[in-house]
Amino acid sequence: MNQSSIIEQIQLFLEEDIGTGDITAQIIPEHKNARAEVITREAMVLCGHACFDAVFRLLDENVHIEWLVTEGDKISKDTVLCRLQGNARALLTGERSALNILQTMSATATQAREYADAVAGTECRILDTRKTLPGLRKLQKYAVACGGCVNHRIGLFDGILIKENHIIAAGSIAAAVQMAREISELPVEIEVENLQEFEQALAAAPDRIMLDNFRLHDLKAAVKLNGGRVELEASGNIDLKSVKKIAETGVDFISVGALTKNVKAIDLSMRINLVN
Repeated sequence: MNQSSIIEQIQLFLEEDIGTGDITAQIIPEHKNARAEVITREAMVLCGHACFDAVFRLLDENVHIEWLVTEGDKISKDTVLCRLQGNARALLTGERSALNILQTMSATATQAREYADAVAGTECRILDTRKTLPGLRKLQKYAVACGGCVNHRIGLFDGILIKENHIIAAGSIAAAVQMAREISELPVEIEVENLQEFEQALAAAPDRIMLDNFRLHDLKAAVKLNGGRVELEASGNIDLKSVKKIAETGVDFISVGALTKNVKAIDLSMRINLVN
């Protein structure tokens, strides 16, 4: 994400949290300064420090932030991630919004790294999906890439993915692919649910075929039938226990909704101490 997109997104987060003003922070003298440090209570992959910084920059451009770790780093628990110094009110007001986004983006990156590591040594790459938290798609997609996986479509506008209901509406797999080719030059992907549908899709020559909920022996059969003609993507109820075996069937990609859908926020703590 570019800086302007980050600022725009963070402004929305702050408006949601602050509203007409942080009433509680007013108990602190206006010119009081403070120091703070952020600590992770669990192992993680860091992601989102630019968004974290933007929270405090928008509240007070004089807040100083020193990062002790780097974006994309694997970090052990109880590590100090960064130190802050500046106006106490600004630090208190920004604390929750800054931690919310850092813990969510880092959780996504951490999960992505686990999946990327799980298929290491194969030619297969892990893709994300559109199953993102509302309003956080761009940030989570960035976090997926930070964790070592690959972004699929950003939305409905930058790729064609023909699914079961599209096929029904179009009349057939062949008709759906043909119409997609007629309306756009974007890559065409089509989802199939069994080997019979796979053979129909292969004959229609899309750019990629998604093999939805295929068993391992059917994935292997599809790879053999394909012979490298189109890209193959496995999907459907895939987890860390099954992903390596699926990758070893020879598919090119595995899409995993859990990268962004089932994230558990990283446990972060921000400790603040007044200095004057």
